[in-house]
Amino acid sequence: MTHTEPKEPTTTINLEVDSLGPTTKASPLELSTEFDDDIANFTPDGLRIVFDPAVGEGRLDDIDQGITLSGPAAFELAGPKQRTYFAGQKVTAGIVTCGGLCPGLNNIVRGVVLTLWHHYDVRRIFGFRYGYRGLAPFTPDPPLELKPEHVAHIHRVGGTMLGSSRGPQDPATMVDTLVRHGIDMLFVAGGDGGMRGAQALYEEIKARGLKIAVVGVPKTIDNDLPFIERTFGFDTAVSVAVDAISAAHVEAVGAPAGVGLVKLMGRHSGFVASAATLASREANLVLVPEIAFRLEGERGVYAWLRNRLAERGHAVVVVAEGAGQDLLRESGDHDASGNAKLGDIGVFLRDAIKREFATEELNLKYIDPSYIIRAAPANSADAIFCGRLAEDAVHAAMAGKTGLIVGLWMNRFTHVPLAAVTSQRKTLSPDSQFWRNVVDCTGQPAVLR
Repeated sequence: MTHTEPKEPTTTINLEVDSLGPTTKASPLELSTEFDDDIANFTPDGLRIVFDPAVGEGRLDDIDQGITLSGPAAFELAGPKQRTYFAGQKVTAGIVTCGGLCPGLNNIVRGVVLTLWHHYDVRRIFGFRYGYRGLAPFTPDPPLELKPEHVAHIHRVGGTMLGSSRGPQDPATMVDTLVRHGIDMLFVAGGDGGMRGAQALYEEIKARGLKIAVVGVPKTIDNDLPFIERTFGFDTAVSVAVDAISAAHVEAVGAPAGVGLVKLMGRHSGFVASAATLASREANLVLVPEIAFRLEGERGVYAWLRNRLAERGHAVVVVAEGAGQDLLRESGDHDASGNAKLGDIGVFLRDAIKREFATEELNLKYIDPSYIIRAAPANSADAIFCGRLAEDAVHAAMAGKTGLIVGLWMNRFTHVPLAAVTSQRKTLSPDSQFWRNVVDCTGQPAVLR
C-alpha cells in the first residue's frame, strides 16, 4: 500500500526502544501469564512483530523502502508488562496535544487519564494547554488537573479539551517545565511535527539524566507517519470525505456538463483522497501529491475532462491539497511548524477549469470540507483505535519505556522509536496494489501528462 521517501538515499534505523531502567515493581493489573485460563495475559518482554514478512523474490508495496536496519528487524510488541518501572501512586503524568485538530484527540486524552487513574492508581495528571506552548515558560495558560470526572464525556465531541497549537518551543525550557511540575511521564498526541518535538524532549531529558518517560500517540489525518500502518483520525477523515464526494456527485449529475471538484487533506501523501475514493466509488479522477500531472496536452486533465463530459455528461474530481504544487507559484512562506505553505490547488483547479471551458457549457461546484473533517468526533473505528492506543501508551510509560510512539504493524500494536518515526515520511506508492485499486475504481488514465 505504501512506500516511504527517505531524507537520504538510505536511512539507517534501529528499532530498539529505550528504557529508563529495570522494572522492579509488580504490576497492579490482574492479568495472567498462562494461556487458556480465561484471563487476559501480560505481554512478554521479548515478544516482537517482524518488520518485513516477505518471502521470495521481489518486494512488498506496504513495507518501507530505502532503509537499513541496524538492530533487530522486528518491533517490540506493545501491551501491559508483568513488572513496571514506576509505582502508580508516586507518578505525576502529563498530556499534551499538538498540531492541527484531528478526530480522536479527546478520545486519547480520556483514554490516558482513565487508564492511569483506574488501572495504575495515578492521582496526579496534568493536561498542558495548547500544544507545546503549554510547556513554555511564557505560557498564559496553566496546566489543567485531570480527573475521571473531567474527561467523562469529552470523547463525544471533536477537537481537544486541552487545545492545540503548531510550532516548536525550546526543548530545554520545556524540560524545565516538566521538572518544575514533577512530571514522571509525558504523553504526546501529535503528527510529524509533534513527534519531532517529542524526540527533542526525549533527547534533552536523556542528556540531563532525568527519569521522565516520553511516549507518543500517532495523530495525523494524512496517515503519513512511517513504520505505522494507520494513525488515529484517518478513518474518520475518510468517512467524512466520502460525504463530500457524494455531495459533489449529486451536484455533478444534477446539471448539464456538471463537474464536482473536491479538495481533501494530504500535504505530501494521497491516502485520504485515495481511500475516500475507494469508499465512495463515485469519483472519476483522483490527483495526489505523489504523481505529477499536467493540465494541457492530449493526455492532460483538460483533455480527460472534455472526453468524460462528452461520454458521460458529468465528472467528479478529487484532489489532495499537496497535489500539483509544481503548477502553482511558490510563496516561500512557512507555517509555525516549519512546513512550506502550499498553494491552494483546489481553488487553482476550479479557476483554471472555468477559464479553459469559458466558451463551453460547464457547471462546476467546488467543495472543501477540510475544517469539517478536522473538527469531527471520532467514528466508531477510530474510537476503538484511540482507546487501545491510549491504553498501550500508558502500559509503555509505566514499564519505563521512553522515546517511543505506539504504532500498528501487521494489525498488532507496537513500540516504535521516535527516531524512526521522524526519519522519513510515508507516501503512497504508484506501483502499489492500493493505487492500482484506485485507478481501477475511477477508470482514470494511469498517466495524465
